[in-house]
This record gives sequence, structure tokens and C-alpha cells, in this order.
Amino acid sequence: MDFYQLLVDNKELIKVAYALMVTLICMIIVLKTDKLFRLSSHEGIRYFRNAFLFYGLAFMVRYFFGVVFAGFASYNFFIAIFEYFMVLAGFFLLYSLIWKKFNTSYSSLFNFRIFVFYLMAMVIVLLDNLFVTYNFMFYSQIILFFYASLIAYSNYVKNPKRKFLKFYFVAMVLELITWILNLLAANLFSFNRMVLLNIGIINVITFLLILYGIIRVTKK
Repeated sequence: MDFYQLLVDNKELIKVAYALMVTLICMIIVLKTDKLFRLSSHEGIRYFRNAFLFYGLAFMVRYFFGVVFAGFASYNFFIAIFEYFMVLAGFFLLYSLIWKKFNTSYSSLFNFRIFVFYLMAMVIVLLDNLFVTYNFMFYSQIILFFYASLIAYSNYVKNPKRKFLKFYFVAMVLELITWILNLLAANLFSFNRMVLLNIGIINVITFLLILYGIIRVTKK
């Protein structure tokens, strides 16, 4: 308990360290998956890569610029950008699982289907700002990752020898749990610091698990 209290008492320093860790992990995932995509030309991998590009940008904006500009009018702008990137990353992760249902595209960032994601993410952020809540983001991501978990599990059952699919499934479930906990933290615990700290730890574990799976695949 004293350890947790020590972390809470140094929350601003912990926020920056947390952002550095998550952003670094995300950027390593981006670099490794980009290399894997160039070797395999697998469509799903480049959308997976994009997801962690936006996760990295989200945490960078939220905890670097957010800490620097806390207390200023521009702070809310950075929070909105953080939310936008987080929602967008979730859409890219889902799309990395269902891309076979659609025609391929020359660009993974600029095509009609991706513009739909950009628009949907923008609508979610605007609704949250309009109603002064995060619930639209929370519920959208819970639904998204519940669906993604089912698809990831189905893929793993069909190809149990592909160990990365197992990591993928576990990561999607952990992401689902994280978003459920975020929803509970916001609505039942009023963003209790201890609860948020545990959510942050789960986030780091999730990203490290994904990075571990990618490192194993790239070594092979």
C-alpha cells in the first residue's frame, strides 16, 4: 500500500515515466511491424502497425503536452486529441483483423474506409465534449474490443500453431478489460488514483505482451 501511495504522491513524474515507457514500446512495435510488413506484404500487419503509431502519438500528446499545458485553456484541446488518437487506434486494430473482407488499398492511412474511421472517431470525441463525458469513447472501445476478441479467438482456434495469434487474442482481451475498468473508474470511482494506477499497469503489460509476440515472430 505504501508503494502505491508513493506512486500517487509523485503522480506527475509517474505520468511522464509512464508516457515515455508506453510511447517507446509503441514505437518499437511500429518499427518491427513495419519491417515485418515490408518482408511479408501482409495487409493486416500494416493496419496493426498504424494502430500502435496512433497509440504512441496519443500517449505522447496526453502526458507530454498535457503535463506541460495543464491549467491552460489549450489543455482540453490536447485531451481531445488524445481521445481521438486512442479511438482511431482501436479502429485500426479491429481493421487489422477484418481487412480480408474488403478490397486492398495502396494506402493504409488514406482511403475511403479509413476516412470513415477518421469521421467516426471525430464524432465520438465531439459527443464526449458535448456531453462532458468519456462514456462514448469507453462504450465504443468496449464494443470494438469485444468484437475484436471474438475474431482473434476464432483466428487462433483455426491456426493454433501460430503462437502470435495467441498473443493477439490475449492482448485483445486485456484491452477489453482495460476499457471496462476505465468505464468503471470514471462512473463508479470518480477516476480514483489507485484504480487508474492499476489500469496503467495493465496497459503496460498489454503492450509488452504484444511487443514480446512481435519480437518472437520477427526472430523467426
